[in-house]
Amino acid sequence: MTKTIKILLVDDHPLVRDGLRARLEAMPQFEVVAEAGGAAEALEQAARHPADLVLMDINMRGTNGIEATAQFKQAFPQIAVLILSMHDKLEYVSQAIQAGARGYVLKDAPGKDIVVAIETVMSGGIYYSAALARQLAQPQNQDNQLTSREHEVLRHIAHGESNKQIARALDLSVRTVETHRLNIKRKLGIEGQAELIRFAVQNAQ
Repeated sequence: MTKTIKILLVDDHPLVRDGLRARLEAMPQFEVVAEAGGAAEALEQAARHPADLVLMDINMRGTNGIEATAQFKQAFPQIAVLILSMHDKLEYVSQAIQAGARGYVLKDAPGKDIVVAIETVMSGGIYYSAALARQLAQPQNQDNQLTSREHEVLRHIAHGESNKQIARALDLSVRTVETHRLNIKRKLGIEGQAELIRFAVQNAQ
């Protein structure tokens, strides 16, 4: 990437922010333009220091990171929000994506993940840490997770099959396959077909 990505760090632990700043600023494509320890301060900093992306923690005193994400998307819709959290519960992931976050990275993920996540989000994609992506792809009964049938469809998508081919393989109508595709994208917070295919290739078993 040729353009420098301007980043706002939001975490209520100064030591965490220091570590993130040091890691990100060691790379020429990133510039940390401001830091904040909470939602209100973050909104003030964003108004003073134009940013491309907010790296947002969830657990913060006062307004949590999910609520702060929703506030950011309303006040600064042009700024992408990437969640960086220790919580690996899918309900948090689902709430964050619904609030407008473009990705979710676990704090215990490999260091390179944050770099890949930022670049993916800034390229228009959605990023999940590998552990979360695997959970999201597993067949579950909860509303924000994939059903067994959706998991099957995802596996066929990973093999590059068209809706007609998938319909024939699973003995379904093409319209039903299209509905499954839409449901998968909705549950995973994925918008485009290219992003769905990328997710399928990386995570379908």
